[in-house]
Amino acid sequence: MQRKKKHILADKNITKLIIKLSAPATIGMLVMALYNIVDAIFVGHGVGTHGLAGISIVFPFQMLVLSIGSLIGIGGASIISRCLGSNNLEKANRTLGNVYSLVIVFGILLAVGGSLFINPLLKLFGVTKAIFPFSKDYLQIILFGIVFFLFLIASNNIIRSEGKAKIAMGTMIVSAILNIILDPIFIFVLKMGTRGVAIATVLSQAAAVCYIIFYFSSKRSSLHFKIKNLKYKLSIVREIFSIGISAFVRLAAGSVIIIILYNTLATYGVLPIAVFGVIHRLLRFTIMPTYGIAQGLQPIIGYNYGAREYRNILKAIKTGIILATSISFIGFLILISFPESLMKIFTKDVNLISTGSSSLRLIILALPFVGFQVVGATTFQAIGKAVPAFLLSSSRQILFLIPLILILPKFFHLTGVWIAFPIADLLSFIVTFFFLNNQINKFKLKIRNE
Repeated sequence: MQRKKKHILADKNITKLIIKLSAPATIGMLVMALYNIVDAIFVGHGVGTHGLAGISIVFPFQMLVLSIGSLIGIGGASIISRCLGSNNLEKANRTLGNVYSLVIVFGILLAVGGSLFINPLLKLFGVTKAIFPFSKDYLQIILFGIVFFLFLIASNNIIRSEGKAKIAMGTMIVSAILNIILDPIFIFVLKMGTRGVAIATVLSQAAAVCYIIFYFSSKRSSLHFKIKNLKYKLSIVREIFSIGISAFVRLAAGSVIIIILYNTLATYGVLPIAVFGVIHRLLRFTIMPTYGIAQGLQPIIGYNYGAREYRNILKAIKTGIILATSISFIGFLILISFPESLMKIFTKDVNLISTGSSSLRLIILALPFVGFQVVGATTFQAIGKAVPAFLLSSSRQILFLIPLILILPKFFHLTGVWIAFPIADLLSFIVTFFFLNNQINKFKLKIRNE
């Protein structure tokens, strides 16, 4: 009789498994962050400071779409990884179908709603008269590709949940490389400005979707898509939302923060908007590897939680914290040491370089603590504990950062905006430490009682 093949997530060498799953996720996310940086570089040099501010101010809407994709994808991925751990393939496949039903519905709603209310949306984001044309040209095209973006985000989480991190990495690399190739064509050759940047983004996402469809159509996936599974099952949808809501809140809160931030920055002119647009991309590139660690960590913790292998969970959490914190600290050292050089990559504007360099140094003061926060929230998402996951994901943005952004500028003006970030990071670290330490003690107690 043929011996049943051992599932990749059942590997007892946790450190090796985390690296194996996290490395492709980290590389993929770095590539994705890189092409956001490349977008800004091409716009900064090909369109100018106003164009850079124009695409930056649309980012809250893209964050909202990302938050919905993560809500669906992370919620579905958590269920699927636990189902694979307990060998419940029927529920895993049913979850896959429900994930794609949600993607289609939300994609249509966002595209239609965004198109109908595009002008009020841009005003809500804090767009000024000077950058309005650049922002509208960009957002009009982005709206057409929302379904592709949602499908891509949700699918990457699902693919990682079954331990196929290299496939997930491939989807991001395909999208990023194509985007980097198309950007200069649409901006410098076809002279399409910010509209061209948006077209390049949508086409690159569509190509990645084709790659994913090909993967699920092959026999490489342990999941099997069936049309009948598109029919909603209320218990699964409820579970997707209850687990994914923490990621949604974190990202949606990020969108709200950026809206508040850009409305605050607009009172100081176009320059601070462009400054934060560049800094935000640098931060995303720096922090993305920690989320790559988290994405590799989540299916491992979820699988072992379903299999009641608590020792493996503790090993995974410890290794994840060490790796994520190390990455955060390295990123901090790079950004604090070379801010001027990094700003010069995006622009030749002397004022933008000077203001951006000093602002960057303030924003990143507590960056080394970010990796720990990410691992803490991921742990609770993976084991299906929605309330702590929700609290940890929302603490930085909702409890701390938003109030600080609203209060501190009244006393410290523009500097108050920048110092709100490290204060919020430090407070969030303290809250995360309390919850994660408590959960670790619970795992240790279960081990002693075995």
